[in-house]
Amino acid sequence: MTATATDRETVELSVVVPARDEERRLGPTLDALVDHLEQTGAGWEIVVVDDGSTDATGDLVAARRDPRIRAVTGAGRGKGHALRLGVAASRGRRVLVTDADLATPVAELARLEHALAEGHAAAVGSRAVPGATLGDRQHRARELLGKAGNLLIRATAVRGIRDTQCGFKLFDGDKARTAFAASRVDGWAIDVEVLRHFQRANWPVAEVPVRWSHRPGSKVRPPDYLRFLRDLARLRRADLLAVLLFLFFSLALYSGRVLDPAHRYLTDSLQDQNQWEWFFAVTADNVSHLRNPLFSDLQGFPDGVNLMANTAMPGLSVPLTPVTLLCGPAVTLSLVMTLGLAATAAAWYRLITKRLTPHRGAAFAGAVLAAFAPPFVSHANAHPNFVVLFMIPLIVDRALRLCTGTRVGRDGVILGLMAAYQCFLGEEPLLLAAIGMLLFALAHTAVRPKEAAAAVHPLLRGLAIGAAVCLPLLVYPLAWQFSGPQSYDGIDHGTAPGTANSLRALLTFAERSLLAGDAETTKALSLNATEQNAFYGWPLALLALAITVLLWRRRPVVRALAATVLGAALLSMGPRIGGVPGPWALLDGLPLFESVIESRVAMICGPVLGMLVALAVAELTGTRPLLRYGGLAAVALALLPLIPAPLRSEPRAEVPAFFTDGTWRSYVRDGETLVPVPLAEPGAAEALHWQTATGLGFRMPGGYFNGPYGDGDRTGVYGVPLRFTASLLREARFTGVAPVIDTAAREAAAQDLAYWRAGTLVLAPQHHADVLRETVDKLLGRPGRRVDGVWVWDLHD
Repeated sequence: MTATATDRETVELSVVVPARDEERRLGPTLDALVDHLEQTGAGWEIVVVDDGSTDATGDLVAARRDPRIRAVTGAGRGKGHALRLGVAASRGRRVLVTDADLATPVAELARLEHALAEGHAAAVGSRAVPGATLGDRQHRARELLGKAGNLLIRATAVRGIRDTQCGFKLFDGDKARTAFAASRVDGWAIDVEVLRHFQRANWPVAEVPVRWSHRPGSKVRPPDYLRFLRDLARLRRADLLAVLLFLFFSLALYSGRVLDPAHRYLTDSLQDQNQWEWFFAVTADNVSHLRNPLFSDLQGFPDGVNLMANTAMPGLSVPLTPVTLLCGPAVTLSLVMTLGLAATAAAWYRLITKRLTPHRGAAFAGAVLAAFAPPFVSHANAHPNFVVLFMIPLIVDRALRLCTGTRVGRDGVILGLMAAYQCFLGEEPLLLAAIGMLLFALAHTAVRPKEAAAAVHPLLRGLAIGAAVCLPLLVYPLAWQFSGPQSYDGIDHGTAPGTANSLRALLTFAERSLLAGDAETTKALSLNATEQNAFYGWPLALLALAITVLLWRRRPVVRALAATVLGAALLSMGPRIGGVPGPWALLDGLPLFESVIESRVAMICGPVLGMLVALAVAELTGTRPLLRYGGLAAVALALLPLIPAPLRSEPRAEVPAFFTDGTWRSYVRDGETLVPVPLAEPGAAEALHWQTATGLGFRMPGGYFNGPYGDGDRTGVYGVPLRFTASLLREARFTGVAPVIDTAAREAAAQDLAYWRAGTLVLAPQHHADVLRETVDKLLGRPGRRVDGVWVWDLHD
């Protein structure tokens, strides 16, 4: 039974000692404890928990005949159960938990008491922080196992504490009794569980260096390590459940395609699914044939494609080469987008639990919004570089570590490696993340200037180290991207509706909203279905405003987060807002920024709004029931319109037998190309699918990629500049009117076919196919032949 408050008034310190078969070591330990405690002059007690001993451990306590030394009988269920009994029986204002071997001398208690006097709720005696002194050491194998265990604990369970398992800890008495009573672990992983409880409750924990020496006779045996892993896994059930739910949400979003990716097409992906499957296929083909993975001439022949200047994601497409070769690029793309979206949510969840709140439910709500916000659902149709963002939270966390100044060198190196890898996943998301972090840093500086000033030096030093690591790894790929074949200076996206967000776009519901979507309104406010970069809805905006107002004083970080959201939203509205210059005007036209679609900057708002929601939910869980349930209902109502419907999909167009049966091989010789009618372009890129279906067996002119305009003009464009024949066929396809063909047209077509090294022209079934066939017949002066479901003009005849 837990002691009452009245009982505890006469006891300053309770010492809880779990003991099992400690007949030889317990006597000297009790002597040392009593000698030290008597010198303090304060009221004390010692609670020894006899955890099912088979020797005279219990008799040693009874022989003391001191009412301040009490025994509690356990049931031999383990150290965790014994500590739970002992702390529950304690009466002290403070509770010291120490092992029976007293490996940490009781004289070190003063250090822990100083930490509690400074306002901490608990102090952990640590062997792993600077200032700790180690005497006799453990066996090397046991020491290595301990270090491995600590790394696992820090990575999965308790943040910021290096030595959770040292058996010398001082707690605030009431908080200790609450935390131990809530624990469920019977083994020695209870230390992790209790410290997790303190962190979730926002009770500060100090890690204090102490003297420690190994004592022979340890009770820990190899099987105990397995039990520890089992208990640790039980503690992580909430996190495991969160990850499984993230995966379920991702599978639900892609439910229309994920079970049959090779034969289903995402309707709203336009031609991007064909393009991305081609990127994965060509990268795998280059790697398997030991060719340069940054270039290909399989489309855009003869000039080719600078893959580094496109979003080919070599950070995933290269290591996933075996999957692509075995299962095909459609399967690879489906895996990347489905698993990548879930991994991104898990990464935001980890960041939120580590940096903002340990409350798992609150972190889950925030991570769902951070990864599944409307802009990311829109890009989930066809842009894995804006969906697979699991590195961004890791980069943010590592940058925050630099601010502490503890391990600047190591963290700077790791940050550099992370940034380099993110460049191979997507450079534009890294640029947007940098904008978001800069906005937060400026806002945080205004809110907490002293903290910001202290962080400047280690942060800048760490960033310099990171740059020194990152740039050598990227120098060749970036040189290829900006100066290699088919490189370009930048892409001007113009001022079409949707290039920049309007206030209406920010406050309107997304097209894919399960409950509130309006496709017509959304399309009028965005570039296309894959570029709906805002659409958070007015309820979420009101919720964010309410969170900011209510937590303005209590949580200074809320002010910085709110300023970040506001800054990103304003930047996303372009260089002019309501006829006056906006913040983006300062960046418009600068190198790197000239290729950014301004509306994409609003994607920064998603994760930041998720963090605000997480903080709000965590605060609400500790309030009165009426306020708690009312507040959570308001959060749910704001998020409800953001729940997306599954992405639309449809049966994929069949690849003509001419390609699947290999008939094309007899029409295309070495060094020649196959010319689709009309040529592949951003608006009609099915020919890329023909290529991937044949194992990239032929080259072709035209295509869907980013490259220079040509003829000395390095302005970036989508696809390739249309030569005469390509323009003629494109016009016939879209208008359905056969153009006039004269001698000049035939001569121009002959020049184009020679430039493309064409071996054959192929017309597959499509809209206005009759007009296209008539046009090609006239251009070549002879009719085509029907072969395996397509019309073919063999230029070798």
